[in-house]
Amino acid sequence: MNTDPLIKFDELPDSAHVDVNVVAGLFGCKVPTIWSRLRKNQLPKPKKFGAHTRWNVGQLRVALSLIPPQIFNQKEV
Repeated sequence: MNTDPLIKFDELPDSAHVDVNVVAGLFGCKVPTIWSRLRKNQLPKPKKFGAHTRWNVGQLRVALSLIPPQIFNQKEV
């Protein structure tokens, strides 16, 4: 049974939270790029749960819907 949150993302409720690896997979980039985009206020702010940083699924869905499709076709530099 595969419980990978990235694969199951569409099934998660908007109130769920995911880690940086899932966010990187959703945005098609590497983890350091997520931290860089966060510092530039290009992503929703995550929440801290103890020592863990998690993003709200509903906020990520909104952010993904605002990105023009051609952005996903660009390669990372």
